Amino acid sequence: MKTAAAVLLGGLAATEAKVFFKEQFNDDAWKDRWVESTKWKPAGDMGTWEHTAGEWYGDAEDKGIKTTTDMKFYGLTAMMDSPFTQTGDLVLQYTVKHEQKLDCGGAYIKIAPKADQASFGGDTPYAIMFGPDICGTSTRKTHVIFNYPPKDDNLLVKKEVKCETDQKSHLYTLHLKADGTYEVYIDDVSKQSGSLEEDWDFLLEKEIKDPAVSKPTDWVDTKKIPDPEEVKPEGYDDIPSQIPDPSASKPDDWDDEDDGEWEPPMVDNPDYKGVWKPTMIENPDYKGEWVHPMIANPDYKEDPDLAKRCTDCAMVGFELWQVKAGTLFDDIIVTDSLEEAKAFAQETFFKKKDGEEEMFDNIEAERKEKEKKEREEKKKEREAKKAEEEAEEEDEEEHDEL
Repeated sequence: MKTAAAVLLGGLAATEAKVFFKEQFNDDAWKDRWVESTKWKPAGDMGTWEHTAGEWYGDAEDKGIKTTTDMKFYGLTAMMDSPFTQTGDLVLQYTVKHEQKLDCGGAYIKIAPKADQASFGGDTPYAIMFGPDICGTSTRKTHVIFNYPPKDDNLLVKKEVKCETDQKSHLYTLHLKADGTYEVYIDDVSKQSGSLEEDWDFLLEKEIKDPAVSKPTDWVDTKKIPDPEEVKPEGYDDIPSQIPDPSASKPDDWDDEDDGEWEPPMVDNPDYKGVWKPTMIENPDYKGEWVHPMIANPDYKEDPDLAKRCTDCAMVGFELWQVKAGTLFDDIIVTDSLEEAKAFAQETFFKKKDGEEEMFDNIEAERKEKEKKEREEKKKEREAKKAEEEAEEEDEEEHDEL
């Protein structure tokens, strides 16, 4: 017979979080765990990754990987210890820092089935794509894209999910729930949530317009009509839109022989009321807007596995294009527990957050002070040059007078 302690331990073991993947990049051996996409694009089109804590950080020894070269593609993948198929919740979380004031480029991450890592790129099949994408002011969003095998398509979320655009680290978290709902967090603050079925076009519409019904030919949906009893006033069309200016008079120096016959300038006629239109009245035959009857869609099928967005997922990867490089990635975790992801965030992102912000603010203050001094020096140089030029002009005038 089991003891109470044994039962409790068994229950804890049953609910223990599963961590499918975790990467902190804090050792030089990260290169052994990750494979660059050397076969995706020509070598000259590919950028290189730098192992660094960045230009501002909370811990100099806590490093990530950073894009380094402008106008390049970046491809990188790491295998999980073993493939997994989602059976409950799924959480994907990582940090992004745009040190370069990113103006155009992606910073999203992918979870994918096993594939040739050296060829991993934009056309490689994936299960989930998640993270920020920025290009100018028109594209500033967090992608949440799922591959849906029944449609053989990658489906974008229909709701807008904003992203952060500053130069500090931010924590992006996607929580897929076993009940078919989801939530997106940035820095542990909820930014969007809802239903997978409602916010993606996975399934066909539950209802469709009844194809056997059409709007009756005698249906009147015109709200207002011209007043049939109103008649255009007699002589209305004879009123000109402009008339000679009654206050104008021929100039005294006007010569009809030389200047031609004088004509006063034309001005708007105050009596002109525009093209005549009858008054609009309520249509007595109006029946309202016709609404097409809806029926159940015979082709609609529920998907009991809609919440399971990962089947045989085996690797994590980046495939990016950046106009301006300088994005740093760190602290990746894939797990079946939001609590596990939150605990990992406390150990990593939040532990470094305040120190990084303080260092960034100090660097920014120094930069602004330096720029201020440079502007003041340039102003003094311009003023000195102007004074010198004025002095030279005075010397030349005095020389000319002599």
